[in-house]
Amino acid sequence: MSGSLRFEVPTALDYFAMLVVDDASLSLVEAAVSIGQDAQPALDVQTVLAEIDALARRLKRRVAADAVPLHRLRLLNRFFFQDLGFAGNVNHFHDPRNSYLHEVLRTRRGIPITLAVLYIELAQQIGLPAQGVSFPGHFLVKLRLRQGQRLGEVLIDPFSGRSLSRDELDQMLQPYRRHPGRADEEEVPLALFLQAASHRDVLARMLRNLKHIHQAEEDWPALLAVQRRLVVLLPRDWEERRDRGLAYAELGCAREAADDLAAYLEHRPASEDAQAIGQRLAELRRARPPRPA
Repeated sequence: MSGSLRFEVPTALDYFAMLVVDDASLSLVEAAVSIGQDAQPALDVQTVLAEIDALARRLKRRVAADAVPLHRLRLLNRFFFQDLGFAGNVNHFHDPRNSYLHEVLRTRRGIPITLAVLYIELAQQIGLPAQGVSFPGHFLVKLRLRQGQRLGEVLIDPFSGRSLSRDELDQMLQPYRRHPGRADEEEVPLALFLQAASHRDVLARMLRNLKHIHQAEEDWPALLAVQRRLVVLLPRDWEERRDRGLAYAELGCAREAADDLAAYLEHRPASEDAQAIGQRLAELRRARPPRPA
């Protein structure tokens, strides 16, 4: 044989792309853990998943086979918030490590969405139908529990472990719920804010949390890594393509930046920032080297 076969090792982004290619097979917890590979390239995702499964096995040993849903929920809350000590990182809320599940597992501190992802995984492993809720300003967990003939809904704040009443949710919503620009100031019904979030939506919110942190710190390499994931996750979200292009531009990658900004203008020609992006694109095209023949 004249040569040997060579196989390219998939990158962290390739792995993420494989995980999110199809909604039906998208594993929320695995894809969420894999985001941490941007901060820790050697992170073994399967080892982290095994740690989560070990916690689930500990919890299952406490749950009787005939336990009713409400009792299962109480056991889960005691295990997650008291025995394991998971809680919100109130002192360092904007630390990017709060968005990496392997760090949240290590420190037992996180932000609502990462705590929710772990909570939901444990809930589902003991037969509780938990879902994430992309509530404005604060991610929540929703459980629909049957008690006899009645089906009830419980909203959990994963940051504090508290069950939230409708009055508390209404109060939390006041800054967000009115229609902008509506003369009658009509309020959006609470139920519309309590819809279950898809796995793709949860991952997008996790990544956008990191995006805002890296933008504020002007950490362009970290921001670019997040934007690459967002473009893979949301290929038709042209604003994320624009923002990836702007991150490329900050790092001096003129050709890649120009390609992204051109794609944005092609699909969003009437956007409010089209003129500014067009000017930036012209600057990048003057600056970038010619493509090799």
